[in-house]
Amino acid sequence: MALARASSGLAYPGRFYAAASYVGLDGSDSSAKQVSSKFSNDTALLLYALYQQATVGPCSVPKPSTWNPVEQSKWKSWQGLGTMSSIEAMRLFVKILEEEDPGWYSRASNSVMEPALDYQINNTKDEPVVENETSCVETKTISTENGPLAETQDKDVVSEHPNTVPVYDQWTAPQTSGQRPKARYEHGAAVIQDKMYIYGGNHNGRYLSDLHALDLKNWTWSRVETKVATEPLESSSPATLTPCAGHSLISWDSKLLSIGGHTKDPSESIQVKVFDPETSTWSTLKTYGKPPISRGGQSVTLVGKSLVIFGGQEAKRSLLNDLHILDLETMTWDEIDAVGVPPSPRSDHVAAVHAERYLLIFGGGSHATCFNDLHVLDLQTMEWSRPSQQGETPTPRAGHAGVTIGESWFIVGGGDNKSGVSDTVVLNMSTLAWSTVTSVQGRVPLASEGLSLVVSSYNGEDVLVAFGGYNGRYNNEVNVLKPSHKSTLQSKSMEAPVRDSVSAVHNGTTRDIESEIEASQEGRVREIVMDNVNHGSKVQANNGDTLETLKTEKEELEASLNKEKLQSLQLKQELAEAESRNTDLYKELQSVRGQLAAEQSRCFKLEVEVAELRQKLQTMETLQKELEIMQRQKAASEQAAAINARRQSSGGVWGWLSGGPQEMVDSP
Repeated sequence: MALARASSGLAYPGRFYAAASYVGLDGSDSSAKQVSSKFSNDTALLLYALYQQATVGPCSVPKPSTWNPVEQSKWKSWQGLGTMSSIEAMRLFVKILEEEDPGWYSRASNSVMEPALDYQINNTKDEPVVENETSCVETKTISTENGPLAETQDKDVVSEHPNTVPVYDQWTAPQTSGQRPKARYEHGAAVIQDKMYIYGGNHNGRYLSDLHALDLKNWTWSRVETKVATEPLESSSPATLTPCAGHSLISWDSKLLSIGGHTKDPSESIQVKVFDPETSTWSTLKTYGKPPISRGGQSVTLVGKSLVIFGGQEAKRSLLNDLHILDLETMTWDEIDAVGVPPSPRSDHVAAVHAERYLLIFGGGSHATCFNDLHVLDLQTMEWSRPSQQGETPTPRAGHAGVTIGESWFIVGGGDNKSGVSDTVVLNMSTLAWSTVTSVQGRVPLASEGLSLVVSSYNGEDVLVAFGGYNGRYNNEVNVLKPSHKSTLQSKSMEAPVRDSVSAVHNGTTRDIESEIEASQEGRVREIVMDNVNHGSKVQANNGDTLETLKTEKEELEASLNKEKLQSLQLKQELAEAESRNTDLYKELQSVRGQLAAEQSRCFKLEVEVAELRQKLQTMETLQKELEIMQRQKAASEQAAAINARRQSSGGVWGWLSGGPQEMVDSP
């Protein structure tokens, strides 16, 4: 496999045209002959088709006649590309050339321009330019004060300098160097000292165990050669490095912790592996207590010096919603039996912690559906709740990724069993207000399941770094977003800010909204009073009218809030009743299941007893027949003995000689 191109070089489309010129393609028939002389027939046909797709667009010319097999082969290759975009055809053209001739660029005679980013994903709505019923990409050239900078832009593509992230709240793709990791999803990612580590994952149904690092200062990939500890330490033991996917990678104490994950031969309990970057050594963390059963797709959240593990899917595909905590000081497992209604069993969800007290669970999936519900666990009282949310709730999704920056919880990607999720959303964990940061278009790596997301610092600012995923194909792209942290990222349905914490939302959201509106109105009244002090009577009259208007608006808002309160109370009562019924039905279902299991066990025992009795009955019938035969034999023996006895009692020969009476010998 050819190495990824270096950080310096032409940006698209300049790089494509340089590659086409190097190959010898200029659109003429003679150029196609030059290509066929340099490459194999299959490669030459593919390069020709990609060149036509990139420069002309999808094939719209009529099919050549069969008497010209060369033209027909060229037409079939071009027609087979379908509606592939121009920029995608350019990239594939250059990729094939780099695989066939890795040193082409150094031998090319084109001048080298400023390094540029491969592409940037944003919300631009530029329409394709249509010429002669063929769609092609419009190219824009933008000049800057420091000199010309070529910029190629289509629906989702922008070229920028690789050492900068120029815009806020938009995804960009930095130009990386070094050998990229193999495309994958369901891998683990974590950051230690300006390096993003990628471990494991799934590629074409095969679990991986390789470890790669991306230097976030110069965007250089490197593969980390690891080894397994042979001598156990006090806190760890030798590890068996098993390929895995669906695990969690956590940065802790300048080390990497890999928790759980799906493996080919799963163990009975969950394993925690430790990687030390200084020694490049893997080992297994030695823990105490009862560990959870092995699983993948769980969420693992670092809260202080503890890991909170929720849900996931076990090796037998059963979904889980249990809760466990690993104390990293004592290395002791503890299973938590929280009160309240927990989230339904799920995997591939995301979790975050707010104020070191509240654990938030969002989304995830079961075997048949995806979720978009939000659950909160109070880690002090160990109580689950379903708080009210503000703004437009995100669509259901599973396989998404999330990170927190301050009070903002950014969630990217995922899918709903039909398509990838294109929007990047953020939740203010204090106000529980949802808003959308940006969206991408098309089947791009950011609209994938099983991608990873980390937060790092670049040029003194926080950035989100996404990698990999699966959206019909496996990806190994890196994308970066620099959040603006602006207060303008508000939900469309919110007209006034809500400043209460998560716990306040639990106790009464409507009351907090009302007090917030009252405070806002009082602030406006205070502004009017200050205006009365500084201005004349005319201003006082105007402010008086404004005050009356505000009072009227306040009364209307209070009336509306009272109605909302009543509706909210009714909904809460109905929800409580529904939850109570659900709990009762669940208990009844469990009881019926237990009774059914007991009856099944009893029936099985009865069947065993019946089989034993049948066997005994057959034995008794055999014995009965044998007894009857013996009785007949006994009767015959007794009869023969009686006859012999009568013969002896008759006197025998001496009686006959003496002339005595002789009995009939044959008499019975």
